[in-house]
Amino acid sequence: MNVTTYYLQMLDPARLRAKSRPHAGFEVRECEIPQYAVNRFLYRYVGASWQWTDRDEWSDERWRSTVETGRLRTWIAYDRGTPAGYFELQKQAGDEVEILYFGLAEAFIGKGYGGYLLTRAIEEAWSWGAQRVWVHTCTLDHPSALANYRARGFEVYDEREEPVS
Repeated sequence: MNVTTYYLQMLDPARLRAKSRPHAGFEVRECEIPQYAVNRFLYRYVGASWQWTDRDEWSDERWRSTVETGRLRTWIAYDRGTPAGYFELQKQAGDEVEILYFGLAEAFIGKGYGGYLLTRAIEEAWSWGAQRVWVHTCTLDHPSALANYRARGFEVYDEREEPVS
């Protein structure tokens, strides 16, 4: 089986086509006190449906060194108090910000939350001083992922197909 990975970028905050908040009970809040166990939970909670496995074997120390360094920020989406999804932003060289992880838990997909959550991720990336915001997705992710990125104003700048075992 082959997997196609799409690399997308936004070079100007004016390119953002924002989606409004779906309802008053849907909130997105930053985890202002980084805790690697929270990120590990969110990664598994959201990623289980999409074969996110690259962090499965990480030690506590690896999680801590990634999450608690000051170069990674995390936001959690809540639907009436229940965690519904999250995103991680990572500051990179050259004032670039990558949306490192982004997604909704399975029970919250199809409710119109993805566009707003992505809008917030992009807004937060730009407010962190980004000169470029980028993300990648692949054909293993939700079938609407690529369309959501494009709908918010991202453009594909690279595409790679690789075999997956």
